[in-house]
Amino acid sequence: MSPKRDVVVVGAGVIGLASAWRIAQRGPSVAVLDRGEPGCGATHVSAGMLAPVTESEFEDEPLLEARLAASAAWPRFAAELAEAGGLDCGYRRNGCLAVALDADELADVRRHHDFRLELGLAAEWLLPSACRELEPALSTAAAGGSFTPDDGEVDPRALTAVLVAALERAGVEILRTEVTTLDDAFAHGRTVVAATGAWADWLPDDARPPVRPVKGQIVRLRGPAGDPVVERTIRTPEVYVVPRASGEVVVGATVEERGFDTTVTAGAVHELLREAYRAVPELAELEFAEASAGLRPGTPDNAPVVGRSSVDGLVVAMGHYRNGILLAPTTADLVAELVTEKAAVA
Repeated sequence: MSPKRDVVVVGAGVIGLASAWRIAQRGPSVAVLDRGEPGCGATHVSAGMLAPVTESEFEDEPLLEARLAASAAWPRFAAELAEAGGLDCGYRRNGCLAVALDADELADVRRHHDFRLELGLAAEWLLPSACRELEPALSTAAAGGSFTPDDGEVDPRALTAVLVAALERAGVEILRTEVTTLDDAFAHGRTVVAATGAWADWLPDDARPPVRPVKGQIVRLRGPAGDPVVERTIRTPEVYVVPRASGEVVVGATVEERGFDTTVTAGAVHELLREAYRAVPELAELEFAEASAGLRPGTPDNAPVVGRSSVDGLVVAMGHYRNGILLAPTTADLVAELVTEKAAVA
């Protein structure tokens, strides 16, 4: 048995890793516990969109402020992390183009564009010619689009690698350990941070957040790094296309209520590729690299559950749904504050 730490973080996804890093920066001894490799769950499958403006929805206004604050925190977070870990996480603020490919989609995209303007968000309406001038590879069917320059992206797999490197330099151990009860976690540390995404059955009933798994299937294509098909994230009402500087292109994603099933299905892959091809026909020439499925941690109101629990010494950071990558900087700061404030009081 390794020595007992001040804090153990259960869950080595981006929320757990970032929280552990921020806690360690404040002085406590920290370990991360996970049954798998770091970032092997939802983080590994995520597209890494940082798009609070493009993804703003009518029913989600109460969550928008937190998402915008997280987006604003990303440049400093990425720079600090690169210095601490010695690697690049692929962060870039390259904008997002929500484009319509027929008359029905045009009405939907325009409605969302007007909603962004009502909220005071930065968005520019583009005619079809301007859409294709911005992204020449777009289909000639493009009927108009909304460009949101402040949205961006990060590579979640590169982000995992740099977080692991930063934790190693900070003296934080990542232990391959199965945690089936809260007592298992407390055996390793005096304070426990629960960051296990959609998996909450190891927590006692009175401290278990209302999270559920929401399946998402995604496809990865591979193209030349020096000649990307598109420069910005392209989004239609049916699909998104996220380019990486490495030449990878991520196409996603389904939203399915199927419990803990992570099967990749032919129908989902077909639909994703068909809709991506409708938007950007040149994608058909890229190499098929991977299809995968992950489980987003959903909550009844789509809001994350971050805070102290009813169990003394337990802090919960779960339920980030589709925004785990986006919210990582601000969630990590909040978790570190909660943990260290409790330690100071104790």
